[in-house]
Amino acid sequence: MVLEKLGGSLKNTLAKITKAIIVDKKLINELVKEIQRALLTSDVNVELVFELSNTIKKRALEEETPGALTKKEHLVNIVYEELVKFLGAEEAKIETKAKPTKIMLVGLFGNGKTTTAGKLAKYFQKRGNKVALLQTDTWRPAAYQQLEQLAKQINADFYGKKGAKDALEVYNEHEKKLEKYDIVIIDTAGRDALSDDLIEELNKLNKKVQAQEKLLIIGADVGQAAKTQAQAFHDTCSVTGVVITKLDGTAKGGGALSACSVTKAPVKFLGVGEKIDDLEHFIPERFVSRMLGMGDIESLLEKAREAISEEDAKDLGAKFLKGEFSLIDLYEQTQAMKKMGPLGKVMDLIPGMGKLKIPKEMIAMQEESLKKWKFIMDSCTKEELEDPDMISSERIDRIAKGSGTKVPDVRAMLKQYKQSKKMLKGFKGGGGKKMKQMMKQFGGNMPVDMSQLGKTLKM
Repeated sequence: MVLEKLGGSLKNTLAKITKAIIVDKKLINELVKEIQRALLTSDVNVELVFELSNTIKKRALEEETPGALTKKEHLVNIVYEELVKFLGAEEAKIETKAKPTKIMLVGLFGNGKTTTAGKLAKYFQKRGNKVALLQTDTWRPAAYQQLEQLAKQINADFYGKKGAKDALEVYNEHEKKLEKYDIVIIDTAGRDALSDDLIEELNKLNKKVQAQEKLLIIGADVGQAAKTQAQAFHDTCSVTGVVITKLDGTAKGGGALSACSVTKAPVKFLGVGEKIDDLEHFIPERFVSRMLGMGDIESLLEKAREAISEEDAKDLGAKFLKGEFSLIDLYEQTQAMKKMGPLGKVMDLIPGMGKLKIPKEMIAMQEESLKKWKFIMDSCTKEELEDPDMISSERIDRIAKGSGTKVPDVRAMLKQYKQSKKMLKGFKGGGGKKMKQMMKQFGGNMPVDMSQLGKTLKM
């Protein structure tokens, strides 16, 4: 999970509130200290930590509790609201009205500029834009080949000049060709530190390119040095936003987040993995909600819409409303879940799931089961997929051998199928209304994991 340690600390802190018998000054002081400890150990700037915690304390002690909330709920809400404000309050969008919209990436060596260029290209491609990648890094020998390979991977057009010594020369050579694109992403050179020659190079390129967006790529592992780094790049080329990378690892990440708060250059994207799709648009409300274990239903729905087409979702929904559910439907559901990403990340998006502290080993076992189910279903006949009730012990033995799995694996999959089907029978009665309302809310799509959907409806 993104900022796992910080999120875990804050969730534990909020759990103390919910378990408390009364909300008094002593509880509020303890809460503030816990929040300070959690933020400081995650590399958040000291001054900002005390500023944030003092605001939370002042509001908790002075504000009247709204009639619709309990004191505990109000206290949790204050923490949530102040963390959202601290991280930027509102989402910072990249406007793409200009043709082409030029996005220039800057940052030091090792922060993932080139990888982020590829991820951004894929992000905008998925939204229907024609994208070009331009490599102007003439310092790092492998930069040209790396971005060229990323461009091939996502079928995006690539420009650059092998062996070039001057970034401005590379841009001038391709400037006219770039005019036909919706989005042009420009990867620039870095250094081990922000040296005078890098500042001069970026200044020249910045004046020539006139990019609408200048994004600072900064690693979550930079720590509190991120504040100085962000300010220096901002002074050099007026950074319009930040992309924080390496948030999938053990890095604390708080320094990078708080640095953006200081420089007023908002976080626009998060790098949350090594794959080309592992880039998230940063929306403070959703981020804080997920970090506190409250889920992120909007991001969950976006992933679901990318994983399953509206037509397929409606068809599947119609079957569910009739109480029909076969192994073919379970297979399609499994494939859609796979497209949504690692199970652990998907579960973080489901409201309430983040607070359950499910062991990583258990999630890994479930992901392994999903892989086995695919092999098992591939070994079933069409008739068996359409009518799983016909699968006898003899057929289970045959399917296990054909799929290279074991009999208990096949039985476990059939058990999951029966549980899902049993739950869906409830939708034929009173639950059908809930299903229709949910489908309408989702614009025709629905959460893909039906067993979890059942739990969600009961919450």
